[in-house]
Amino acid sequence: MLKHVFLALLLFFTYIKADAQLRYNRLADSLYAAKAYDLAARYYQLSGKASDFSRAKQEAFYNAACCYALQGKADSAMLLLKLSVKLGNDNAGHIKEDSDLYQLHKRADWQKVIAGLHPRIKSTHDPAKARLITSDIHRFWDAYDRAQKYTANRLNIYRKYYIQPGTPGLQDYFTYKIFELKYFVMGHDKRPNFYAAIRKNTYAVEQQKPQMMASFIKLKEVYSKATFPDVYFIIGDFSSGGTSSDNGLLIGLDQGVRTPDIPTNELNLWQRNNFNNLVDLPHLIAHELIHFNQNGMARDTTLLRSVLIEGMADFLGELISGKTVNERLHIWAKGKEKKIWTDFKKEMYLNRAKNWIANSDQEAADKPADLGYWVGYQICKSYYDQATDKKQAVADMLNIKNYAAFYGKSGAGKMY
Repeated sequence: MLKHVFLALLLFFTYIKADAQLRYNRLADSLYAAKAYDLAARYYQLSGKASDFSRAKQEAFYNAACCYALQGKADSAMLLLKLSVKLGNDNAGHIKEDSDLYQLHKRADWQKVIAGLHPRIKSTHDPAKARLITSDIHRFWDAYDRAQKYTANRLNIYRKYYIQPGTPGLQDYFTYKIFELKYFVMGHDKRPNFYAAIRKNTYAVEQQKPQMMASFIKLKEVYSKATFPDVYFIIGDFSSGGTSSDNGLLIGLDQGVRTPDIPTNELNLWQRNNFNNLVDLPHLIAHELIHFNQNGMARDTTLLRSVLIEGMADFLGELISGKTVNERLHIWAKGKEKKIWTDFKKEMYLNRAKNWIANSDQEAADKPADLGYWVGYQICKSYYDQATDKKQAVADMLNIKNYAAFYGKSGAGKMY
């Protein structure tokens, strides 16, 4: 029976029009879940070979190593583990604790691999030592200028001059937000005037660094346990204004450098509404910094947790930088609070957030997407305002264990 399941999976993923790297990775994940480890390892390797980005490669080869270890094929597993490490996998804690790799622990070369892991210092408790890394901006414009001269070869040009020498942050951003380099090139082809116009604004990050660092210092004042990661500024494909990985904060700069002279006619409605002003970039960094410090929060899949994750980043980001990055939601919500709260309460404990968070497909001229940010902001603000110990209130937010209890104590939405 399992044989037929595997054949069906193979046929399905062979003929769907997904791209190679994603297709191979999804098939590998399905085979791993079915405990068909040998086949899963093969497809993880194919996924790694098909990807343009070192982060995707290291993860794929690591997963293949796990599969071979579970099959008892220690030599193959160790070979792929070493390849993953060579590509930048320095997560020593996870590698040492991953039960999939227990088969390798008795090998003589296991300790040598572990001892050779010397991870970079990716975060610090001292805000003055945080690094704001802009080297990818300069690499992008070098590649961009070359690609304009040799348009037929632009995919290889971006790969050689932008992706391959790019920072770990760039590798993570492209792995998780862009997936394949051709999507990046296609996106730029759709918006040539937009990208040609933003160059000067992307260089303005250097002048904004003092304002960003001031927010870091403010967070340390209100939350003594705060950590401060590396911050990478990247030119993407309007895929994400900001996200994070274990390497640090990843800022899609092309989504946050708006000035009146930048043409927006090539952007869709959601993109135009979420093309953030250049002067507000430090507030976006503050928002993402809060996300990086939310690792003390309990995990669950309810809408309530999702809105608190994002709304908290808006509220505390405003607290440390002076402004929320989603001001447009607050402007729109005035006079509509009752309707928003009524709709939210119907879904708050459901295991879905599709109508409230990351729902750009629901953006309309008369109603913005992402209203969950506004709801979460109101809950956190209400909790903070009624607290006598403000620093403790910040610590409570960043370490929520019971979301229903936190919501109840906040008193938010009770009048509706």
